Amino acid sequence: MTVVDPHHVIIGADAGLRAVMERVEKVARADVPVLILGETGSGKEVIARAIHAGSRRAGGPFHRVNCGAVPSELIDSELFGHEKGAFTGATERRRGWFERADTGTLLLDEVGELPLAAQVRLLRVLQDGTFERVGGQRHLSVDVRIIAATHRDIAAMVAERRFREDLWYRLAVFLIRLPALRERPEDIPALAEHLAAKACQRYGTLPIHPAASDLALLRAYDWPGNVREMGTVMDRAVILGDGKRLEIAKALGLLPSVAPLLAKRGAEQALRVPASADFPSLDDVVTGHIRLALERAAGRIEGPRGAALMLGVNPHTLRAKMRRLGIDWNTYRQRQG
Repeated sequence: MTVVDPHHVIIGADAGLRAVMERVEKVARADVPVLILGETGSGKEVIARAIHAGSRRAGGPFHRVNCGAVPSELIDSELFGHEKGAFTGATERRRGWFERADTGTLLLDEVGELPLAAQVRLLRVLQDGTFERVGGQRHLSVDVRIIAATHRDIAAMVAERRFREDLWYRLAVFLIRLPALRERPEDIPALAEHLAAKACQRYGTLPIHPAASDLALLRAYDWPGNVREMGTVMDRAVILGDGKRLEIAKALGLLPSVAPLLAKRGAEQALRVPASADFPSLDDVVTGHIRLALERAAGRIEGPRGAALMLGVNPHTLRAKMRRLGIDWNTYRQRQG
């Protein structure tokens, strides 16, 4: 877990997102445009904020504009602002997002949705840092770092002439590909704990920790909506559990007959090594083995059905290893009721 500032925690920075965070650290200080590619809900804004927080612009503003949510006829006004009387309804001068982000960072989320005409004007800003407000005649200059993000295949859009090739080259000075949640299952336990805590705080309940069976279900699920979907599922699970437990199976919409089978598959996946360009360390393998034993033992460490006996080690030795590896046994306890 990495904290880029007191309000933004990045779960998986030392695990499934390790390679991403290494690239973030390299580019943050470089002050060049960055293009973040990743599925919807995978955390592109979080990564953009991490880049901003690690840059020389950290003291300046950070603004995000969703290019896909702005009607095409308003995109120029939103990005570059407008003068009073520029069009019907323009009753006063308005600063656009570029002016508001001056000396800071502007995240152009879903940049693949920009109309071609707006792409031309964006290219000009990237080239010389100047633009004009809608209805204005004066050139304005800004000092803004651009971070673009999209879930679309921009390279394919360039080939189909739906995205300007020259703009692609300007935006993709440094590429960061953000893996989907299903590609980093090792981060699911920490994410579940974090999102459950946020849900409990939001709904005013006592803290509820995901049980071993909960984690097994979460691992087995495919997460088409990524981290954003998991946050929604945790909210729903707290509500369905009346603030006393997490109803993960119900929150996922699973039939009672399906949930145990999915949980078994998830528990088996806990020991699998995630696909990675790096060979797993011994600590990674040991951590996975201990987690699987704790899941099968429902959090018990000692006794005839405890994890220590399964692993063939002294309970005190197991506890020491867990402390060193940062494994919280409470996460794996089965709650009653």
